[in-house]
Amino acid sequence: MTAPTAAGSTGMAGRGRRCAVLAGALAGALALAGVLAGDPAAVRRVRSDPGAVGLLRAAADAARDVPYQGRRFLTTWNRSKSATSRVTVAHRPGEGIRYRSATTGTGYRPESAAGDTTGFTPETLALLTRNYSVVRAADAAICGRRARVVEARRPDGSPAGRFWIDRETGLMLHRELIDAKGHPVIVTGFSEISFTLPPVDRAALGLPRGGLLRFPGSSGGGPAESTASAAGAWGEPLDRAGIAGLRDRGWPVPKDLPGRLTLYDVRREKDDGAVHLSYSDGLAAVSVFVQRGRLDESGLAGWQKTVRRGRTVYRRESLRRWAVSAGQGYVYTVLTDAPQSTAESVAVNMPRGADPFWTRLSRGARRLASAANPFD
Repeated sequence: MTAPTAAGSTGMAGRGRRCAVLAGALAGALALAGVLAGDPAAVRRVRSDPGAVGLLRAAADAARDVPYQGRRFLTTWNRSKSATSRVTVAHRPGEGIRYRSATTGTGYRPESAAGDTTGFTPETLALLTRNYSVVRAADAAICGRRARVVEARRPDGSPAGRFWIDRETGLMLHRELIDAKGHPVIVTGFSEISFTLPPVDRAALGLPRGGLLRFPGSSGGGPAESTASAAGAWGEPLDRAGIAGLRDRGWPVPKDLPGRLTLYDVRREKDDGAVHLSYSDGLAAVSVFVQRGRLDESGLAGWQKTVRRGRTVYRRESLRRWAVSAGQGYVYTVLTDAPQSTAESVAVNMPRGADPFWTRLSRGARRLASAANPFD
């Protein structure tokens, strides 16, 4: 074979340079398209502020460490209507949260529920930074206190969530979930707050004298707590093996749902009962309760019935949004603070039946080949 001529070498080099330029331009275009399309990783690399994320992380710690008492509220909007609930709360580090409301009376939450004032866990904070850019906004005042303000922004720069964090204590005082039109859909926080606590009247509470208060767990929280926290004490948490076992037995446990909702917690009632799946995009929280059986429509009197994509969904709107659907042996009950459209979309997109045998067998083989993420 003869060697290429000089002219041929120059031509090949020129073509190589053109290919390299084209490849670089294509890569740049794809990167830009990823940002414009809302690729979470691209947004995080370019726009997230570690200081702002640190404020949110510190607020979660402050919720456990800072004593306070005051009044909290939760307001949700849907179809131009709003509903509000209020509760009086008192938190003593190491002892738990005492609350009182006109509708549910007096109750307690364990110390593990102290983070309800932020709405964040390590898992949901990770989802927030994956799906949104987290940045500082101008400082402001709320509840008569100076606060640092953090925003979670969409790829187009519009705010999707906003958080007011007390400058002195680091406690989150107020937070909002904002729709694409700039309107709040969920607002929760303190309407009054004090960082000095009166002594506990142990006799009035029927508690022994001395020692720390040990508040029992509760299956429900005060009305101003988030959907995730209200359901958080429901059932026993499942580890990786437990989640894998559910899927192998055909239980529908999807990793992702529409709206960038990602599974971050799985719990189950005792005696192999219903399963509670918790989803979030870092801002909105959605609970899905999965039960074996058929839907008893007679128990849904007063609910609105609709059919979407050939699937029947029952819905109910109040302070929180409910949607119920069923499919081939399972009933799905969706509960969220987010707009009703989110609840219905989740109910419609839940699996319509168990995985086929060969799908489950293939999944098991993949697990044997490598360590699997429990939410894969």
